[in-house]
Amino acid sequence: MALSIIIIVISTALFVYWFRYTCVLILRTRNVRDYAQQVAAANRLSFVTAQQQLTSSQGKPEGMDDLHSSLDRDYRVVSYLLRHTNTQGGQSLEEHMLRLDYQIMRICYFLAKPFSRSSARQALLERASIISHLANAMGERVAL
Repeated sequence: MALSIIIIVISTALFVYWFRYTCVLILRTRNVRDYAQQVAAANRLSFVTAQQQLTSSQGKPEGMDDLHSSLDRDYRVVSYLLRHTNTQGGQSLEEHMLRLDYQIMRICYFLAKPFSRSSARQALLERASIISHLANAMGERVAL
């Protein structure tokens, strides 16, 4: 019984590690052409400026809540656009993983915000990167 519990715990830890590592690798890949800024400009999305603010300055906690709200709005818009794009392929496994990672980073933001401003900032930065990646996927679909 104890051995089964240890195996389950280790397997779960390895799965979580694999999932996070895979999401980070997906976000680090760069395409030949980046459509994210065009999609952001066409739909008045603010994730590009949010990324710049999060990487350039320390910011204030109140400002982080504003960024959190704007990122959630951008995520809803990009998700809507991806769902309603007329393509044959549908959503890839990569997009599903990033959507799940976005929700995990939302929870991490709320958990980290009272204790660590830098961890909360990292969660917001990863969420902005996820939106950027999804917006780029949207741009690629429309371009094809």
